[in-house]
Amino acid sequence: MTEESLNPIVYSKNVIEFVTVANEFCNLVEHVGQETTRSFLNKTQKILPLLYLKVSVLEDVNSYEELGLEKFVSEVDYNYLQQKMMNLLGEFDDFQEVFDPGMQFSDEPLSASISECLADIYQDLKDFLMTFRTGDELVMQEALWVCQDNFKNYWGQRLVNSLRAVHNLMYGDYDLDQAMNQASKSEDIEAESNKPEWLNQLFKDQGE
Repeated sequence: MTEESLNPIVYSKNVIEFVTVANEFCNLVEHVGQETTRSFLNKTQKILPLLYLKVSVLEDVNSYEELGLEKFVSEVDYNYLQQKMMNLLGEFDDFQEVFDPGMQFSDEPLSASISECLADIYQDLKDFLMTFRTGDELVMQEALWVCQDNFKNYWGQRLVNSLRAVHNLMYGDYDLDQAMNQASKSEDIEAESNKPEWLNQLFKDQGE
């Protein structure tokens, strides 16, 4: 394939930069077990604004509605990674939600979860990245459209909500160096045995 025949949208500078940042975010989530609470929040604080910027400057693309895109992140994958992040954050995982439409009908504050927000973002981005690497330009463009549409209608709000919570933790009076995960060694072993096979292979390839 010549350079002139490449799809000018899916191979544009902005898209390549977005793919790079999305991949970094997914790597952070997939390797959360290697982080301390402080280091994970520190990296999350830096990558979320960059991710928001890179997706917000993307050119709008057309959708090919007849293309059915494969989903790569299963419910098991999602729950596994969300649990790992929740264990790491411990008592700091929950935060008060202020942009939930249901707040106007509730007498009590609504809570949300940093780990759940990040897992939602991860799910869309990982599906996008896995589809994007197929090399089929029509499929790549459709994956890009789906990712942008989900950003506008769903995970973009969850990104800024979780960033607000992370900002509060990073600059508030919290002991982030305290060990958050109180699980026993036997529980850790059980969690590892339940790790999705594709994650086992990923970590093996990257020398976990």
